[in-house]
Amino acid sequence: MSEIKKLARTRAQESTNAIEKLYISMRHLFSRGFYKPMGVSGETLRKSLLLLRPEIYGSIAEDRIELNGLTYVIERLPKGIEECQYINLTADEGYKNSHFEAIIPPKRRRNCYRIDKDQMNIEITRGRSEIYDILTHLTFLFIESHKIQERVTLNEGEDFTREWKHLEDIVLHQKQISEKEREVTLVHLGNILGRSFDEVLTIYKTFATKENPDRFFQLIFWLGKLAINEVLENKKRTVIFSTILVQEIGHHIYGEIWANNIKKVLKNNHLLERPIHIISANMHSVLNSVYAKSALPKEAKNLKGFEIYQLLSNENSKPIQKKVKDFASKNGLIYIKDTSGTNINVQIIDTAKINFDILTFSKKANAKENPVIIVMDYAFGEQAYETMDELLKPYTCDKNTKTHLDVKSISIMGKAGILEGGKGDIMIPSAHIFEGTADNYPFKNQLKKEDLEGFGVKSFDGSMISVLGTSLQNKDLLKFFHDSTWNVIGLEMEGAHYQKAIQSASRIRGNISENVQVRYAYYASDNPLETGATLASGGLGMTGVTPTYAITQKILEQIF
Repeated sequence: MSEIKKLARTRAQESTNAIEKLYISMRHLFSRGFYKPMGVSGETLRKSLLLLRPEIYGSIAEDRIELNGLTYVIERLPKGIEECQYINLTADEGYKNSHFEAIIPPKRRRNCYRIDKDQMNIEITRGRSEIYDILTHLTFLFIESHKIQERVTLNEGEDFTREWKHLEDIVLHQKQISEKEREVTLVHLGNILGRSFDEVLTIYKTFATKENPDRFFQLIFWLGKLAINEVLENKKRTVIFSTILVQEIGHHIYGEIWANNIKKVLKNNHLLERPIHIISANMHSVLNSVYAKSALPKEAKNLKGFEIYQLLSNENSKPIQKKVKDFASKNGLIYIKDTSGTNINVQIIDTAKINFDILTFSKKANAKENPVIIVMDYAFGEQAYETMDELLKPYTCDKNTKTHLDVKSISIMGKAGILEGGKGDIMIPSAHIFEGTADNYPFKNQLKKEDLEGFGVKSFDGSMISVLGTSLQNKDLLKFFHDSTWNVIGLEMEGAHYQKAIQSASRIRGNISENVQVRYAYYASDNPLETGATLASGGLGMTGVTPTYAITQKILEQIF
């Protein structure tokens, strides 16, 4: 009898298993109500993250401190979280009505509140994906903090390195230091972090602000200090999930309020029974594509192609951006600022009030009814299902009568990681696949690869994978998806969730027509298979203007 040959697991298989463990563990900890990230309860999360070694977290499994990953995480967590022993994840529980000042991270729209010197509360209103995002970032942060602790502690905590004492003296006494003293501290920090002077100087400048030039010193000190407190004094950092959050999550509470508010505005403006086209995108590309040339005739005359949009995308263009918004609000645009907690703002455009003569696309000759365009800002992960599912439901007004929305098309445009090509290239998906499962959502995409040619950027078509978190991917896993028969061209977080809501509303529940058209197009914000081209390497900048407006133009051409 021949011996059964055992096959060694590949790194891609190990990575898939690590992601599965991460999410099962996070769901378990969430149900439990609290856990200690660096204690026994957080061990599975730590081990899985270290086994996975995601590209975004760089050298997480090495002894030296990962600086790019640290920057990425800190930009997505509230300022001061490194000083807090207790981190509470809550629902919207009324903190906005208190004296606590909301802290909003630069790269994530979420309200956070510093309750006291030891506690930070983070409001969760965007579903489970937001919890996963925060927990993986915190796990990374605490792993890095313990690296600092190990590098500065001597004689089992009896003493500390002179570099650490120097940093402690500056931070605790809030010393005003000279440029020479600052450079000395940067040299010491290089020893603490296991990084070169150049690397530390670069990251120091990234964190520096006019009000607080030495923020990086404070960040590293408090990360290390709390890790020292955990190891030497058993003061464990703790993540707590509020009772209300545990009860509310998954029940579409915020999504329902958000969707009903939109439908109420449509009804009040006599737009509810008109043909509707929904676009999930940013808050500027549709607005500018429709109104910019009418609002800025002088600029439009002198600028060619997408140059006017490049001008509007410039940080110094606030006055002309306001001019476009003011013109739009007088010509059919209604802006709905979110008050539900979803953090998804909305624009409603009444196309009956648009001047088509000046646009780069024209209205179809046989179009009898003027459609309404609903532009919704980006959802976040699983929140895409919640918001789209609620938006496509019939509107029940005060008299208990139901009005079904006449949704003609749904277009999804967003940023995604690309596996073939580079930043700014375009992806046209033919199916969405759920990461970690074989669940798949094929669809007929009204946008074709050929539609996006001729704009000076490359375009690719194929399957796209909807990941559980963009910060949890590594090269081995992504290479498998790209090279295998799955034919995956990119990764994002919302596509499968949107399609799940659209298919159930159109094919099962009968909330909208079965003939609804769908369009999906993404532009590449990063290439996680390329070193130095991940999300941690920075944003798109002006590179994103051409693909954004190319996709927007094609969507609008098909609508009109």
